[in-house]
Amino acid sequence: MAPVSPPAAKPVERRAGVKAATNSPVKPNRRSEETIANILKATEEVVLMSGADRISILDVCQVAGVSRGTFYRYFASQEDLLDTFSRHKRESFHSSLSQELGHITDPEARLNALFAYLDNYLEQSRARRLLVVAPDYALGFFRRIFHDSIVRFQDGLGIVFDDWDERLGVRLDRELICEMIIRYVLSEILVPEAAGRRLFPVRVKKLLGALIMGSTSRTRR
Repeated sequence: MAPVSPPAAKPVERRAGVKAATNSPVKPNRRSEETIANILKATEEVVLMSGADRISILDVCQVAGVSRGTFYRYFASQEDLLDTFSRHKRESFHSSLSQELGHITDPEARLNALFAYLDNYLEQSRARRLLVVAPDYALGFFRRIFHDSIVRFQDGLGIVFDDWDERLGVRLDRELICEMIIRYVLSEILVPEAAGRRLFPVRVKKLLGALIMGSTSRTRR
């Protein structure tokens, strides 16, 4: 779902235990981190061109500018590559979101920053293209990122929820609210707003208002 801006250290840590054909371990270093980042970036380009089912390791190597021998130093197979690519995309989305929100201490400003991040994600993401060329892979990716995102959003909006709970005098259903925000974002990928996304922040705020009112009513009954 997320545009590629690879945090290369993650794949390196994960691939560091993979052994090459000579059974010697691949040691993490800057060069190997850059190689893995290039391979993952090339993977996205190839998947968007030909789909996940027909992805060719040779095509990935050509786009990344590496040899097959170099490729197999880090990835055991096509399946291993796609699995690593999927995890990388999830971590890239969540780590960039955390960096975007982490320094903001004002609750309202943090909420607005979340809306801006999601709006930019929808603008830059090529997830809609992925749905066309690799629908099964795309839907599988959305399923895998969905529950993780609920947890990450609760963490990122912690000070926002604390502020709301204090002002309303109740504890809101944080999991439900975050789930509905994520479902709304996914719906924008599947069925984009006809008038464009200029109303995205307004619509999400209305959704939050309805959820908060519903949570408050259930709590007080």
